[in-house]
Order: sequence, then C-alpha cells, then structure tokens
Amino acid sequence: MIDILIVEDNKELADVLCDFLRAEQYTVSACQTAEKGLALYEKYGARLVVLDIMLPGKDGFYVLEKVREKSNTPVLIVSAKTAKDDKLTGLDLGADDYIEKPYDIDIMLAKIRGIFKRRYSLDELVDGSLRINKSSRTIIKGDMEMEMTEKEFELLTLLIENRGRTLSKEYLFNTIWGSDSESEQQTLTVHIKRLREKIEEDPKKPQKILTVWGVGYKYL
Repeated sequence: MIDILIVEDNKELADVLCDFLRAEQYTVSACQTAEKGLALYEKYGARLVVLDIMLPGKDGFYVLEKVREKSNTPVLIVSAKTAKDDKLTGLDLGADDYIEKPYDIDIMLAKIRGIFKRRYSLDELVDGSLRINKSSRTIIKGDMEMEMTEKEFELLTLLIENRGRTLSKEYLFNTIWGSDSESEQQTLTVHIKRLREKIEEDPKKPQKILTVWGVGYKYL
C-alpha cells in the first residue's frame, strides 16, 4: 500500500507536491485522470488520497464517491473551485478536508501530517476482548495472545480499521498481497476462514467477519 495517491491534472503542480512529500518520507504516486486514479487505488490502495475536482473526463467527486463505496480512506480535496456549494458537496460525499488553490505548501504538509497522526498514530485497535497492537504486531483475545501469520494480522487489521464498511475481494487481495502477487484470490477466502476460526465464537455462523455476497467482506 502506498502512503499518498495524488489525482491532479496539473502535472507540474503534482510533481512539486510529490517532491515535498517524498522529502517527508511518504511513498507517493500521482496521476492526471479519475480513471487512472481509481485504477491505482484498486491496485495498490492508499493511506491518503489528495484529490483535485476539475479533471478531464470524470471529475474528482466521482472518484470520491467510488472510494467511499469501498473504504474510509482519508480524502483531501485540493481544488480551484471555491464556491460554497462545491465545498459542501465534497464534505457531504465524505472528504476529510477541502483546501483551495493556490495553497501554501507548508499548510498543505501540516494538514497531511495531521491526517496521518489522527488516523494512523494509534498503536492499538480494540474490539471488545480483542486487542490489536500494531507496533508489536500482536493480537490479544481476553488474556491470551493469539498466533497469527503476517498476512492474517494485516488482513484482520485492515478489516477492523474499516469496521462497518464492505471491502471488495479485489481491494482486500490487492492491498494485502499486492496485484503482482503470484497468489490467487482463493487465498483470501482461506485466510478469512482461518481468521473466523480464531476470533469467532462460532466460525460457521460468523458475527464479526461477514460475507457480503458478490462483493467481499465487512467487519462488524
């Protein structure tokens, strides 16, 4: 998974922002169309999407809607559209913030750092008796530490971080295994089965990791 995906049709502006972000040690990918942005997001995933609204073809609002259908990935809109209605539309569709162009690069970097700090700095995820420590990469259920493979840990963490949202099989597979993996999507089904056996009271009647038929899975 990359840190930041930039969808911006002004290549010069995108290149400058990429340089600043990489200097801050973020991994960054940039593209100039909605279609390419969504393809990159499906393939690699992202911890943050920096999104322009005025794009050739489909606009940024279309990208935002598609991202929100599958995850709660933070989205930062950066646009020259400054009308109140445009801002309200972006925020109502689920954007985390809306920055007007032209922007001060220091303000932009501060906002991005703030998003990462709020969303990703918490080391521990808690769900009832289940505790996941992302620093030590351990999972505790009750008083017992559970044995988890690396992929099981990453998959369960991703599901819990997106609690209540349906994540497609393609998104889960590409995020955890990578689109260039030699594994097949069937391995996702196997890992879901193993996780249910470890965390569900009755793995045959799961209450936490639910199958959304024809789409993927969600964690409740």
